[in-house]
Amino acid sequence: MRWLMWFAIGFTMACAAGVYLISGWWLLVIAAFCGVICVALLLLRTPLSKKLVHILLGCVIGFLWLWCFDKCYLLSARQLDGQIHVLQIQVTDYSQPTASGISAEGKIQLSGKTYSVQFYINEDVTLSPGDRVEGGFKLRYTGGGSEDPTYHRGKGIFLLCYPKGSNEIFYQALSSPDSFPVIWRQKILSFLDTLFPRDTAPFAKALLLGETEDLPFETRWSLKASGVYHVVAVSGLHVSILFALVSILCLRHRVLTAVIGLPVLFLFAAVAGFSPSIVRACIMQSLVILALLVDKEYDPPTALAAAVLLMLGVNPLTITSVSFQLSVGCMLGILLFSQRIHDYLIHRTKLGPAKGKSLRARLTRWTVASVSVSLGAMSVTMPLCAIYFGSVSLVGIVTNVLILWFISFIFYGIMAACLLGAIWLPLGTMIGWLLSWPIQVILWVTDMISRLPVAAVYTSSIYIVAWLIFCYILVTVFLKIKKKQPVLLVSCILAGLLGAVACSWIEPRLDDYRITALDVGQGQCLLLQKDGKHYLVDCGGDSDDTAADRAIGLLLSQGIFRLDGLIVTHYDADHAGGASNMLSRIPADTIYLPVLTGENALRDAMVRQYGSKIHWVEEDLVLEEAEITIYPAENTEDTNESSLCILFQPADCDILITGDRSFEGEFALMEHTDLPDLEILVAGHHGSRTSTSWELLNATRPEIVIISVGKDNGYGHPTGETLERLKLFGCGVYRTDLEGTIIFRG
Repeated sequence: MRWLMWFAIGFTMACAAGVYLISGWWLLVIAAFCGVICVALLLLRTPLSKKLVHILLGCVIGFLWLWCFDKCYLLSARQLDGQIHVLQIQVTDYSQPTASGISAEGKIQLSGKTYSVQFYINEDVTLSPGDRVEGGFKLRYTGGGSEDPTYHRGKGIFLLCYPKGSNEIFYQALSSPDSFPVIWRQKILSFLDTLFPRDTAPFAKALLLGETEDLPFETRWSLKASGVYHVVAVSGLHVSILFALVSILCLRHRVLTAVIGLPVLFLFAAVAGFSPSIVRACIMQSLVILALLVDKEYDPPTALAAAVLLMLGVNPLTITSVSFQLSVGCMLGILLFSQRIHDYLIHRTKLGPAKGKSLRARLTRWTVASVSVSLGAMSVTMPLCAIYFGSVSLVGIVTNVLILWFISFIFYGIMAACLLGAIWLPLGTMIGWLLSWPIQVILWVTDMISRLPVAAVYTSSIYIVAWLIFCYILVTVFLKIKKKQPVLLVSCILAGLLGAVACSWIEPRLDDYRITALDVGQGQCLLLQKDGKHYLVDCGGDSDDTAADRAIGLLLSQGIFRLDGLIVTHYDADHAGGASNMLSRIPADTIYLPVLTGENALRDAMVRQYGSKIHWVEEDLVLEEAEITIYPAENTEDTNESSLCILFQPADCDILITGDRSFEGEFALMEHTDLPDLEILVAGHHGSRTSTSWELLNATRPEIVIISVGKDNGYGHPTGETLERLKLFGCGVYRTDLEGTIIFRG
């Protein structure tokens, strides 16, 4: 059956090429070309040619299937892009709050086809699975725009629905059998809140069902930096733990294990939400059960190939899912390298005896198995983490060895708490209370390890990117040469890491000054640096977590573990939403906030958390060591007009930041102080037409304008009017939506 593995490789390559590189009729052209080569190779009749034939046959079928899927299904969705329809949406999941209302997933019938959609409503309502929503919506195809197509298309969501105008939305509460798993999931999550203390319930929910929304940002960051975030992303680990329990309860009886195990796996996948990672794991585990049932040998590569083919056959765009790529990559790395690493550690190192029942032998076997599996998985997933998350954990192996053995016991304990708590609530609550202690230990261990100076490295540093490429070149050469020297390989990798980290930390400090505009989407986050002083201006973007992640990654990549100050221009989420999350990992000596009358939840939260560090800017404030002047606003009622303005004047460079002030706020600033001619101006309000006025440009004559803005944002920023003004003044324009993170240094 190994031919299936080679066929799956070709099929996957075709899906990847069709999604990322080619489209339309080119799919048929490439399929025909592969078919011709396939026929030619059939004449050679060599072992290598047979493998190539299977790969090319997979490519042919993959290109044809992707073309059919596009023409028969996706084409209709693309044609609906921009159209307005009165839709009847069947809700398939619970609604989630957004900045202006709610969002939820559902299904619609259009053009004779059923589409999974994500829809938005500008009302504060609660929707449950099975409910029906009717109203006018504007459709948007998920192949482009500011929404992340990787997330939506990987889940099979090809249309987004936005309410159009003032059309009335009608709601109808119903129930549907296919919504029962989602309802059960919600009930289990609510029950866990009852069983566990408040500080450990989020981890229990994440470990059992992959529900990470309630995990504090600091916990999520610790898990990622320490390399064990996979324990709260339901995957093969959880499926294997569950199957082990089923097998034990069935006394390892093959038929009984199959009869009970297969439905349990399907139910668990359904309740956990059918994420690509758990679907892959359940398919492979089901094949294990079937192999036992018919007394056949289980072949992991063939099982992985079957899982990939089945998933891509249902939705070829699943290949865009980060969950799918990480899950398949993890298994691929384990299959390719783990056994080799295991054999080397057992036979070529002095770890002590690995055979027998002594405690030392058992610990040796466990340690070697954990290290070899972790290294095998990391060999493939490391570049994916670098690309998608901008970071790579260096301590994951150590953390896995320390806590992974503990996870299965906690998983079983959580299940026991749920089952026994359903029978008698006090008993379940007591188990939850007892489990909270080992959970606290795990959280403490991951937090401590994640705070090590080089627990993780970040791709915001070009030196780290170069080191990662260098590592894979070294490993490739190592695998090719006959006389392998692992000690030399590890030494070169560590030496390269030391050099990359040293360059990342030292190089920014060689500049007289530096301003960095991070790409945080539709938001703003700026880092001002001079003479070893580091001030962050704002921290907000498309999401609070993303803005905080990128700010922390940038700071840690430069060896900055503490800020001299955080300056918040104003309290809109796209400027300050990620500030508290960022401060949970990178503290600031002083937090400079604008005065705002009236209520504001974000300001009040910061006061509660960091009250002793807050400096209210009520008059001009000069930070002499950093050559920063902060100007307060006269208007303290409107959030945009209350924006602090920052003038950064290192050496012979003048840099002005105006937050989200409009023309009126800019006029007030010019009346308040004499602004110098500027080398750099950060455009106000992300390039809005009501900011960066003609008068401000005329008074300051900036040479360069930075626009911190999100790609294809729904606000139309930067507007054509603003860009035209900048063009008339001859300003060089740099935009984070086009250039990414922007750095100016002197």
